[in-house]
Amino acid sequence: MAIKRYYATKDNSITNAYKQNFRTRATGSNMGLADVLEIFSIYGQISTSSIETMRAIAQFDVNSITTDRAAGTIPASGSVSFYLRMYNTPHAYSLPRNYDMSITALSQSWVEGTGLDLDEFSDSGSSNWAYRDDTNTWSTAGGHTHSSPVFTQSFGELGTEDLLVDVSSLVEEWLDGTKTNHGILVQLSGTLDTNPTRSYYTKKFFSRSSEYFFKRPVIEARYDSAITDNRGNFYYSSSLQTADENLNTIYLYNFHRGFLRNIPDIGTGSIYVSIYSGSSTTPAGSALILVSDGTHVKTTMTTAVTGGYVSTGIYSASFALTAATTPLQTLHDVWWSGSSGVAPGSTHYWTGSISPDKISLSTISNNLSYVTTITNLKPTYYKSQIDRLRVYTRLRDWQPNVYTKVVANPSPYVIESGSYRIYRIIDELDVVEYGTGSSNHTRMSFDVSGNYFDLDTSLLEAGYAYGIKLSFYNGAVSSYEEQPEVFKFRVE
Repeated sequence: MAIKRYYATKDNSITNAYKQNFRTRATGSNMGLADVLEIFSIYGQISTSSIETMRAIAQFDVNSITTDRAAGTIPASGSVSFYLRMYNTPHAYSLPRNYDMSITALSQSWVEGTGLDLDEFSDSGSSNWAYRDDTNTWSTAGGHTHSSPVFTQSFGELGTEDLLVDVSSLVEEWLDGTKTNHGILVQLSGTLDTNPTRSYYTKKFFSRSSEYFFKRPVIEARYDSAITDNRGNFYYSSSLQTADENLNTIYLYNFHRGFLRNIPDIGTGSIYVSIYSGSSTTPAGSALILVSDGTHVKTTMTTAVTGGYVSTGIYSASFALTAATTPLQTLHDVWWSGSSGVAPGSTHYWTGSISPDKISLSTISNNLSYVTTITNLKPTYYKSQIDRLRVYTRLRDWQPNVYTKVVANPSPYVIESGSYRIYRIIDELDVVEYGTGSSNHTRMSFDVSGNYFDLDTSLLEAGYAYGIKLSFYNGAVSSYEEQPEVFKFRVE
C-alpha cells in the first residue's frame, strides 16, 4: 500500500473576533483542545469597517516522515507527493461559498493550549492571536509565516468541500532542513481574510481532537510502489508497438530466511542478465538469444542486458525480444555478475524461465469482463499489520475442458493497470480512495503469479469491518471500470 499518513501533533484556532459583549476582542482566547478548527472573516458587524478573522494552525509529525524515508519506507524526493488533508465539519450556521483558502508555513514555534470554547471565547491561554506561547508574541499577530511557498484551494458554490492540497515542496523543505517544521497556517486567501467586502462565515474542519478517526488533519504521502514484473505476461517485440512499449521488465527477488536481502557482491550496483534457449539447468552451451535494452541490440555472445537495483533484495532488467521465424516456447534468463558484464561471468545467481507470447491484431473491440478473488484474504487482521494480498483474475467467459480442470494449473490473467480502494462497511466511508491519477498510489503490482498489493492496517480504525473493491482499466472505453466483487475483512 503506497500510502502513509502522518497526523497532526497539535492544532488550534486563533482569532481577533469580538466576544459576545461586542467590545472586547478575543485575541487572548485559546481553543487548542476543541474538536473542530474554524476559519472565517466577518465584515461590518461592529461598524461599517470592522473586520474579524479566525484562522487555523496545525503541526504534523514530520519526524516520522524522516524516519520512514531513512528506512526506505517512502521514496526519495521527486518520487513521492505529500498532500495536506482537512475534512469539512457539517454545521447549522452560515457557510461561505465561492472562496479561496491559502496555506503557508509558520516560521515560529507555538503551544497548542487547552481551551475548548469556540462560541464565547471564554478560555484564555496560549497559543492565541497575539501570543504563540505563554511569554512570546507572534512577530506578526495572527501567526507569523514564511513568504513562500503559498498553496491555494478554491471552494465552490456549496463550500462544503474538504481541503486537499499538494504541499510536497514545503514538506521537502522541512525534511532537508531548509525550513524548521513549525506547522502551517490555514486562512481565507488575501483580502478575503485581511480586507473583505462581505462576510465569509464560517468554515469548519475536524481537528486532531475529533472522535472521528478518519477525519483528523493529516499529511498523506502518496507514491507508486507497484512492481510490474512481466515474467508472466512477456511479449515478443512487434511493429504494432513503439520501442518503449516493446520493452519487458523482469525481476529477481533475493529472499533469505523470509527476508529480502541485497546480494553482497552486487549491493545496490549492476547485475547482468543473459537470455538463453535450451535447458534451464545447463544454459551454457545453449543458444544465446539476441535482445535489445531499448538503446541498442546486444549482438555478440559476450554481452548481456545490464540490470539494476530496485529496493532491498530486488533487482530488475528491461529488454525487448525479437521473435524468430518459429518463436521459442520457453526461454531462460540467467542472472550473473562478472567483469564489465563479459559473459558468462564469474558468478551465476539464478536461472529462471519465460514463456513469451506474440501480439496480434483483432477485427473487433475487446471489451473484456473478469472474475476476481483475493485468494489469501483473512477474515480478521490486527491493527498495524501488513499483509500481502494476492488477487487471482480470470476472464469471465473462460471455458476449460476436462483435461484443464483435472490436470492443468490455470494461469492467472494479469491486469496490467488495476487499482484498489478500501471503505468502511457500516457507512461506506472511503478510507483509501482509488489512486489512478499521477501518483498511482493504489496501483496493484503483478508478477508471474498474478496481481497483488500490500494491506497496511495501521491506516484503519480497529473495531470495524472494511471492504475492498478493485477497478481495472478498460482500453476499449479508455476508462477504469469497478469490478462487482467485494472482499470483506475486519480489523481488531
